[in-house]
Amino acid sequence: MSGPGRRAGAARGARRGGVALLALLALLTCCARCAALPSNVILILADDQDVQLGGMTPMKKTKALIGDAGAVFVNAFTVTPLCCPSRSSVLTGQYPHNHQVRNNSLAGSCSSARWQKGPEASAFPVHLSKQKYQTFFAGKYLNQYGRKEAGDVGHVPPGWDQWHALVGNSRYFNYTLSVNGVEEKHGDRYESDYLTDLIANRSLRFLEDRSPQRPFFLLLCPPAPHSPWTPAPKYQKQFADVKAPRGGSFDKPGKDKHWLLRQPENPMALSSLAFLDSAYRKRWQTLLSLDDLVESLVNKLESIKELNNTYIFYTSDNGYHTGQFSLPIDKRQLYEFDIRVPLMVRGPGIKPQQTLQAPVLNIDLAPTILDISGTDLSSVDVDGQSFLSQMAPSLRNGTTRPFFLVEYNGEGHPTTDPACPTLGPGLSQCFPDCVCEDAFNNTYACVRTLDPQNDLQYCEFADSESFVEVYNLTSDPHQLENIVKQVDPAVLQSMNQRLIKLQSCQGDSCRDNK
Repeated sequence: MSGPGRRAGAARGARRGGVALLALLALLTCCARCAALPSNVILILADDQDVQLGGMTPMKKTKALIGDAGAVFVNAFTVTPLCCPSRSSVLTGQYPHNHQVRNNSLAGSCSSARWQKGPEASAFPVHLSKQKYQTFFAGKYLNQYGRKEAGDVGHVPPGWDQWHALVGNSRYFNYTLSVNGVEEKHGDRYESDYLTDLIANRSLRFLEDRSPQRPFFLLLCPPAPHSPWTPAPKYQKQFADVKAPRGGSFDKPGKDKHWLLRQPENPMALSSLAFLDSAYRKRWQTLLSLDDLVESLVNKLESIKELNNTYIFYTSDNGYHTGQFSLPIDKRQLYEFDIRVPLMVRGPGIKPQQTLQAPVLNIDLAPTILDISGTDLSSVDVDGQSFLSQMAPSLRNGTTRPFFLVEYNGEGHPTTDPACPTLGPGLSQCFPDCVCEDAFNNTYACVRTLDPQNDLQYCEFADSESFVEVYNLTSDPHQLENIVKQVDPAVLQSMNQRLIKLQSCQGDSCRDNK
C-alpha cells in the first residue's frame, strides 16, 4: 500500500502505540503507588478477656490464624485494669495520669467533655487519618460514650471515616448504636442484632467497599467476654462441664493484703462458687462468636488479596478474675490475673510461631500502629513505645523496658449499699454474698519489673494505712505472700523512687529505663 492509505495506517499504529504506552505508564504508576502504600492494620480489642485463667482456651481459630501465624507476647500488660481508663490508654498511648481518665464514670472523665476536647482530639486514629488511612470503628468505645451528658450519639470522635459505636457498656442484644452520628436501635433478634456478629458483618462490608488505593485501619471492639455473658444461641450448650480453675490463688484468704482483700468471706460461700462457675462458662461461650469473627475477617482479607499486607493485633483491655483471693468476679486489682492480657500479632515481616518474652504494655499499641503507618513518632505525644522491632527486627531498631507502671483509682459509693447494710459507705461492685470488688481505698500505683532473676512488683496504696504490697513473682507467681517486711530496705527505697518517677512521667521520661 502507498499514498494516503499507508499514511492513515501509520497514524493509527502510532495512536495505538501511544495509547499502549500511556496504559503502561499508568500501570507502572499504579504499581509504584501501591507498592509505596503503608500496610493495613486491624486491632481487635476484647472486653475483660483474661489470659492467666484460660481465657484464650476457647479461641482455637484465633490462636491458629493470628498467634501461630505470627508472634505471641507472653508478657503483655494493661497499665490500668479497668475498661474506660485502659481503652483511653490504648487510644492515646498514655498512662492514666496523663490522659486523666480515672474510672468508668463521667466524673472520672470517661468520655467526658474534657476527654473529648483534649486526649481524644489527638488520639492515634487522628494521625492515621492524616496519613490517608481509611478508618473504621465498630463496637464498644468508652463506657460513657453516647450519654446525653457526654455529647449524645451525635458525637463522632475525629479520625473516623466509618463509626458504629455502642452507646454505654457492653451488651449483646437490646442496645443502641451511633452510626456515623445517627442513633440506631437494636432488639433481640439473633440474625440482625447479636452485636459480635454485627461487628463482623459490617467490618466485612467495609473491606469489600474500601478503596484499594489507600491503606485501611479497623478497630473492632466486641462485647465478649464482658457481662452480661450472652452467648449466641448455637453456643449456649458448649462447655457444660467447665468450671473456673481451682489452682493458684483461688479461694485463698487475702492475708497481709490491702484492706479490700481482707474483707471477703473465706472459704467462699457455695452460692458464690456457683455464680462464678456459671460466669466462667458463659464467658467462654461468648468467645466462640468472637473466634468466628476472627476467622471471617482473615478469610475476607485473603479473598481480597490483602492478608499479606495487613497487621492483625488481638488483645484485651484488661484481665479478669473468678474466685482468686475469694473475690467472685471482676477486674480492678493489681494482681497478675487482672493486669496481664492476651496479645498476638501477625503481619508483614513477622515470622510465624514466635513466642516473645519482652514486656509490652497497652500504651505501646498506639505508637506501634503509628510506626507501621509511617508516622514520625517524635511528633506524637505518647508514653509508650513501638514494639514493631520486637515482632519484625529487620524493620526497626528498638529497646525493651526493665520496669513499668500500673495505676488505678478506686471507686466507691458515698452511702451504704442498701443490699449490704453492714458494710458501710465507700464500697462498690458488691456481688453475691456482699463481697465488694472495689472501694475508694482501692487506689494504688505499682512498679513492676520483669526479669527472671528479679521479677518484682512493688505497690503503694493511697489509703489510711499507707499500705504496701511487694511480691517476688519468680518464687511466688500467684502472689500469695506479701514480702514487704522481708525485703532489704535498700530495695524498697529503690522501688519507691522508681514509682515516684513513673507516677509523674510524661513522654520520653516514661521510656527512660535508667
